[in-house]
Amino acid sequence: MSQLAFTRATKKAAKARIALDGPSGSGKTYTSLRIATVLGERIAHIDTEHRSASKYADEFAFDTLQLDRYDPQILVQALAVAAAEGYDVVIVDSLSHFWMGTDGMLEQVDRAAKRVAGGNSFGGWKEMRPTERKMIEALLAYPGHVIVTMRTKTEWVVEQNERGKSVPRKIGLKAEQRDGIEYEFDIVGDLDLENELIVSKSRCKALSGAVVKKPDEEFGRLILAWLDDGEAAGPSAAELRDAALDKYAGREELLALYQRAQAHALLGTPVLDGTGEPTTLGELIATLGRAAAAARRGAPPTDEPPGDGGVTQAEHRRMHVLWRDLNLDGEANRERRLARTSEIVDREINSSAELTLAEAEQVIAALAADVAELADVGVKT
Repeated sequence: MSQLAFTRATKKAAKARIALDGPSGSGKTYTSLRIATVLGERIAHIDTEHRSASKYADEFAFDTLQLDRYDPQILVQALAVAAAEGYDVVIVDSLSHFWMGTDGMLEQVDRAAKRVAGGNSFGGWKEMRPTERKMIEALLAYPGHVIVTMRTKTEWVVEQNERGKSVPRKIGLKAEQRDGIEYEFDIVGDLDLENELIVSKSRCKALSGAVVKKPDEEFGRLILAWLDDGEAAGPSAAELRDAALDKYAGREELLALYQRAQAHALLGTPVLDGTGEPTTLGELIATLGRAAAAARRGAPPTDEPPGDGGVTQAEHRRMHVLWRDLNLDGEANRERRLARTSEIVDREINSSAELTLAEAEQVIAALAADVAELADVGVKT
């Protein structure tokens, strides 16, 4: 008999997934901040626009993260940190940079094509699609509200004004992101240079087809009322993460946690693992489950690496202890840790999760030598 079964659909209280696109000067950043202040108290702003949002710091209270590289994996990491710090709303301003900016998807595909496909772009896309999908899933699974802005390509058109005179006007065209990105969001709004917003997609009936001049906090309140009109949501990603990291969690418990996370569409939620490294809830539980299975067989956890041959939770813990001994633990030292790790393995590393098992052991050995050298210097002085 088939295990598939239909159940009665119910509306759940949810979090906003909003996209605002428009040409330069249309008010994307300002509008996103106005909406965000209604949706939540603590706002995290991921800034790819050269600190443009800081010009509004006298009007809105928010924390900002400045980026100058736009690898999709960096966005996943930033979302994991924001989730761990409990931000109610995250603004990604703009998502377009993770498509066409430095180290964005287009550059990553070009590099992958040269590296694995002899310059064939189809091979490059095949290599990088999972990375892009992981980024989108992290956005959609973030435990708070998400607002993204997107730049649009622009062109000039000649129109007649109210006096019948022909005048040029700049208009926004297609958003600078992959085709179909709008399907991922509940509400998509197109802004023009007069800061007029046309809702081109909405799952909220009150906003379907709306045209709003200078959208303000009332626009956000309409969204919030729609989101709150539903049953209470299920377990939070933070609750499942803490349960997974419980030292008493065994293989069966972890399997049950994985199934709960899957049932509530939380596997892609960005979280921090036990060492403070960004990952997703699904990857964290799976890694812990593999380590638990190895321990159950009586084998050391390092003998049961993840399916891709990557670093296990055991290696993460060993590296964390060594970084702490070197006084390089904590988020403030993250860039220094990555720089040293990249130096050791002789390739660029943006997260310890990218290491292979062999590279992880190489890093551990080098860090242990650093600790011994530091201790030796301390004895001599």
